[in-house]
Amino acid sequence: MLLIVLLSGFNLLNNKPVVAKWVITRECSLKVNGSTNINEFACIIPEYKGPDTLTLYKGTDPVKMSGSLALDVTTFDCHNRGMTGELRKVLKAKEFPNLIIRFISIDKYPDHMEPVKGIVTIELAGVSKRFEVDYRFIPDGPHMLTLVGTKQVNFSDFNIIPPTKLGGIIKTKNELNVEFDLKVKVLE
Repeated sequence: MLLIVLLSGFNLLNNKPVVAKWVITRECSLKVNGSTNINEFACIIPEYKGPDTLTLYKGTDPVKMSGSLALDVTTFDCHNRGMTGELRKVLKAKEFPNLIIRFISIDKYPDHMEPVKGIVTIELAGVSKRFEVDYRFIPDGPHMLTLVGTKQVNFSDFNIIPPTKLGGIIKTKNELNVEFDLKVKVLE
């Protein structure tokens, strides 16, 4: 009996997932595209103050991930002072200054440029919600890659009422298209 336990323990060690580390560099950004009943807008967080590290467990299916990234909501820039101020206000930037993306998994380790799906948790304005995200991985040289994630979210996903202006004449639509670009250095 002891021999069986020992041998199965050795087998578990041999099936241990390979760990990869991705260092998120400062050249990251987040872009949010939305619209009102009058026009469209794009707001960006132009840089990430990181770095942080994501850990990937390559021997799992799906590939488990751990790590997060916190983006400063007070740096959102909509290229329009009024829109920027209103967005920061509805996102409760003073009370919740960070948008936090926690990485949960991806359906496979990105060995090629084919699309990959992943699971993240996004925390915004004090509300946390789980989402499936579409990713593209773009090689950027030796041991470097860009991870581009896209997802449509709604203000209402985070219990936020879309902003209005001029007594409700200008209304922001509930839907937002979010795209984040993560520049990572791959350590294995």
